[in-house]
Amino acid sequence: MSHHIFSKNTSQQRPSKARKTLLLGVLAALSSLPLAALAFDLSDVAAIAQARSQSVWQAPSVVMPPELAALDYDALRDIRFNTDKALWRDQLLPIEINFFHIGRQGDSVRINEITADGVTPFAYKASDFNFGKNQLSTANWGELGFAGFRAHSFLNSTNYKDELIAFMGASYFRALGVGQRYGLSARGLAIDTVGGAREEFPRFTEFWLEKPLPGATSLTIYALLESERMTGAYRFDIQGGIDTAVDVHAQVFMRPASPAVATFGMAPLTSMFFFGENQPRTGDFRPEVHDSDGLMMASGNGEWLWRPLQNTSSALVNSFSMEALKGFGLMQRDRDFKSYEDLEARYELRPSAWITPLGDWGSGRVELLQLPTPDETHDNIVAYWVPNKLPLPGEAVSMAWRINWQGKQQQRPPNSWVTQSRKGSGFSQLSAQVQKQITEFSIDFAGPALESLSPDAAVKAVVTSDANGRILESQALYNPAAGGWRIHLRVQRIDPTQPIELRAFLQHDNNTLSETWTNLITP
Repeated sequence: MSHHIFSKNTSQQRPSKARKTLLLGVLAALSSLPLAALAFDLSDVAAIAQARSQSVWQAPSVVMPPELAALDYDALRDIRFNTDKALWRDQLLPIEINFFHIGRQGDSVRINEITADGVTPFAYKASDFNFGKNQLSTANWGELGFAGFRAHSFLNSTNYKDELIAFMGASYFRALGVGQRYGLSARGLAIDTVGGAREEFPRFTEFWLEKPLPGATSLTIYALLESERMTGAYRFDIQGGIDTAVDVHAQVFMRPASPAVATFGMAPLTSMFFFGENQPRTGDFRPEVHDSDGLMMASGNGEWLWRPLQNTSSALVNSFSMEALKGFGLMQRDRDFKSYEDLEARYELRPSAWITPLGDWGSGRVELLQLPTPDETHDNIVAYWVPNKLPLPGEAVSMAWRINWQGKQQQRPPNSWVTQSRKGSGFSQLSAQVQKQITEFSIDFAGPALESLSPDAAVKAVVTSDANGRILESQALYNPAAGGWRIHLRVQRIDPTQPIELRAFLQHDNNTLSETWTNLITP
């Protein structure tokens, strides 16, 4: 497919009524055929998405059985799919599919199977589920569809099929690499997360699962996305491994509706940060609790940026403008169990997600939204790419990216990187009033660019602040205990009601040794 980000669909932007009728008739005819000899690909889903983009959005609805709608959270959790009914299990294929039962929200998706014989809907059957302690009369429920599904494969061993990827809710999905536990999620699109009157949540309404061959190591999934102002066709190519890769190819069609989209968030990631080394929490035995500890970005000019995450007191939006993007991700850099001490959650095993554009995305910005959260059960971090040229109603958009779900072997800058950034001060002879105006950081760096240096090398800390900060001290110190180097930084706030934006990196003989640590001290 073309990797141009935005292409105006001039000849098909506003088709005539006759042309609409013809297109819908062709789609209806195709859907009624067995498709035995027809190849199914992204263009088939794109045709459906384009046709639907010409009509007013109508939210899909499922008539929920009253007794199912009345179940509480715990009762719904007691409904489980019978794994012996998994799609492709009876054929002993290397990948199989389990399904999620719909709940009180009634957000149902349709699921189809693609085989050499054609496309076949996978029908809901109550007998495919174990309803646990619930006493329900399922005989007359009819076609409910599914809440979503998950794929299992031989990810960690050749004897047991582990979860590889799951799709459930709106356009959310998440995947695992070898030895990982579920953590952050990805989405198909983020629309008006900030800047609009309200956030719009596009959702996948239909999936097509391509039946794998007997020796397959990958899985291909197609999806139809719909919302008030857009439709979309998606293809997911999933390759399990040490850092499971998901290639996403999408074509999005903007409905001729208003208002125009304010924030078009590409390749969005959603995660959780409760507290960490830079923001400790008293009274909790765990040193850190988070699915991700920082946002990493690589710009086209070769600069690498690291922004530690925060649990903010109010919504906080930061933007990082770039002429070109090489990649970005919400990363879980700290992989040491001692940093978390949580035997159940195992945060050290939560994956990082690194986004690599496939094709030229042009200029734009990485946007980071941080929200307050009272506990670890709420996602409060969102990151995505916003192109400078936003799509208009009636336009078509093509885009592609790769997501690598990474553990210990994860994307890092080529020179050196931040291993921890601690906030706080030791003993001080300053008055308490003056000390309140001063913030101290200890920022540790490690990596190949530092390993070859002697402890007495003339390493320099390059630290800058915006106009609201006054740098009182910035030192680069060799770390004899852990190796690498540490920047010790003290900054004074001028206006206590305003934030301070900081940047810091290591330098030697005018050569940049590290990524740039960037941090915001909130008011």
